[in-house]
Amino acid sequence: MDIPEVKSLLDFTGRVVLVTGSGGGLGSGIARRFGQAGASVAAHYRSSRAAAEAVARDIEARGGRAAALAADLTDPAAAARLIEAVVTAFGQLDVLINNAGANFPLVSVLDTTPAQWDEMLANNLRSVFLCTQAAARQMIAQGSGGAIVNLTSIEAENPAPMHSHYDASKGGVLQYTRASAYELGAYGIRVNAVAPGLIWREGLEQAWPEGVERWQRTAPLKRLGRAEDVADACLFLASPAARWITGASLTVDGGVLTHQIY
Repeated sequence: MDIPEVKSLLDFTGRVVLVTGSGGGLGSGIARRFGQAGASVAAHYRSSRAAAEAVARDIEARGGRAAALAADLTDPAAAARLIEAVVTAFGQLDVLINNAGANFPLVSVLDTTPAQWDEMLANNLRSVFLCTQAAARQMIAQGSGGAIVNLTSIEAENPAPMHSHYDASKGGVLQYTRASAYELGAYGIRVNAVAPGLIWREGLEQAWPEGVERWQRTAPLKRLGRAEDVADACLFLASPAARWITGASLTVDGGVLTHQIY
């Protein structure tokens, strides 16, 4: 195989990237970063239309191509239509970033209702399954392979209190990443995961001061993550720099999981 030049590894010019959940802080950061790398970006949203459209405008203002596209990713038909809309807008699909999801409400194991459980798994796991399936079918039809990156969490392998439904959903995404990587590799499609730690967002210090302080005290790198930190991990895993990596999970947490737990 041809080995790409180092300077071209993170150049996504000519490639089409779909980022789900682009109306949120993390998703918008990922979408903007791919736009900066030259990709044509489909910025998906479910309800945050204004935020996703702002992302698309920012990318276009830099000379790139982008479109904001709506879909309820828990609906199989809607997920399939989203992939069709991406192809209609840009002619192809090369990279899928499965970022959309939910992490509330906080609730104990004993108090979690079946409705809360089902909603969490639908938003975080079912959506990944539906988008991956639809995107992989499109990539196979194109015949040129592709890359899928799933956003999990450090809680996929390290649970937190009041998060049992969230932790189960993210653990499911991690195993789905490995299983789909195993099956889709035959088509040249790589599937990997990025597992973020605590990511800064506007107002977080005010809403959860004790948690932010505890994180900063514990993390070897002594800060919260930024959307760009996670985005750059996605860029790497979607790029030719990771051409022989599939079924992997890249932890992006400032070193929190290195902390002694016994």
